[in-house]
Amino acid sequence: MSVAYRLLYAVGFTPWEQMAQSPITEQIATMFEREEAGDPPFGTALDLGCGSGIWAVELARRGWGVTGVDFVAKALRRARERSAEAGVEPRFLQGDVTSLPDEVGSGYRLLLDFGCFHDELSDEQRVAEARQATAAASPEASLLLMAWKPGRRGPLPRGAGREEIAAAFTDWEIEDEQPMNLPEQAPGYVRRADPVFYRLRRR
Repeated sequence: MSVAYRLLYAVGFTPWEQMAQSPITEQIATMFEREEAGDPPFGTALDLGCGSGIWAVELARRGWGVTGVDFVAKALRRARERSAEAGVEPRFLQGDVTSLPDEVGSGYRLLLDFGCFHDELSDEQRVAEARQATAAASPEASLLLMAWKPGRRGPLPRGAGREEIAAAFTDWEIEDEQPMNLPEQAPGYVRRADPVFYRLRRR
């Protein structure tokens, strides 16, 4: 995996954390609600490429048992700080989404990927991530995946569309997709990327 994210976290340049701003938070909350039945606890969730733990902490706050995985140590330190501030206890592990640590385990009802798959992974690494996700998921688990549309953008994410996602996640079915509700202050390069949330169901 590239050292780019380690460098970006090192200098404090983390623009993807703007996803934690409204109205995106409301859209994601609605997506989470769709996966929740009855009263908490709702089961276990796995956040692939959890970064500084924004969504792992939110899921834990809502009543999920959460494991977050990321390969950037500084991001995980911030994730643990964030969880302590929120008074929740998700588990954070350092590792690669294409080869998950054994401690991750299996049986997850909900999986998230809000930035890994569509970014710097090669086609082979995307297949490896999908294979790891499948192994970690329970039967009929849901996967919420965010991706920019495919495009050549230099150092920015190369993106992924429905075809690329389906080609990697062969054991999953794409059930629906919805455009990201971008705030007015979203940068132009993000708007041009047309980010989409996909919901997949394990077969």
